[in-house]
Amino acid sequence: MEKKRSLKFILGDIFCLALIILPIAFGIVLKVLFTPASNGIEVTGARIYFTIHMPIQDLPITEAQVNSWIVILALLGLCLFLTHGIKKIPDSKRQLAAEWLVEKASGIVGSNMGEYFVGFTPFIMAIMGLSAFSSLLTLVGLFPPTSDINIIAGWAILVFILITYYKLKAGPLHYLKSFAEPFAAFTPMNIISEVATPVSMSFRHYGNVLSGSVISVLIATGLQGLSHMIIGKLTSFPLLQIGIPAVLSLYFDIFSGCLQAFIFAMLTMLYISGGFPMEEYFAKKEKKRKKKEQKV
Repeated sequence: MEKKRSLKFILGDIFCLALIILPIAFGIVLKVLFTPASNGIEVTGARIYFTIHMPIQDLPITEAQVNSWIVILALLGLCLFLTHGIKKIPDSKRQLAAEWLVEKASGIVGSNMGEYFVGFTPFIMAIMGLSAFSSLLTLVGLFPPTSDINIIAGWAILVFILITYYKLKAGPLHYLKSFAEPFAAFTPMNIISEVATPVSMSFRHYGNVLSGSVISVLIATGLQGLSHMIIGKLTSFPLLQIGIPAVLSLYFDIFSGCLQAFIFAMLTMLYISGGFPMEEYFAKKEKKRKKKEQKV
């Protein structure tokens, strides 16, 4: 049974919920203020809100950047809400939900990356949550940051740095030798494959999310024209646009967006764990330990 909460606890909950709702409300207001009037449906990229003048190159602050921070703040608020008042022995449904999420996340990371990488659980879940909630912003009429290649490329570069870091764990020489496997003739292809990793991760995620948005808009536009063609003499209301775009939104905005988030997280796990030369790393570590013992 949940006990009666104190006023301080309730105020903490209100703060967490405000941290979820207010950034989204701010994004909607910002979009309304900066979006010019339009006579029809448009497919546009992220709008530039303002530009910061820099010595080398100007820095545009775009809709994608602002909405990314909105998602980060909303996720922070959600995490604070789920963990607010957490105790050693669970006495609330939210704590049970939070523990279930952590347990499932640890299981996914452990089964795909191995016990050595269990500490990666927060990072993997952060990527998955950031990607999924960024795509779900379309449900409230905001531009999804996952439809901007710059945002996805930033994530992919971060993942690529981690992949390279773990590949170098067994030493730079071992890393360079891996390019000549299984034969020296494969070296050019292995180098191309290495560089192609962040590129493929970026375009796969970006392309799937953007294509879904474009298809939804094209179908909505087509239904508008078809509606005017069939019942245009009776009414100007686009009757055929009712229902069908909403059904498409369930797939493209919810299912497809969450699926792409899961795929990006899975690829992150597989690339990092697959590139880590575990046997060579522990063999090198053991060799160093024995050398230290001999010196002592």
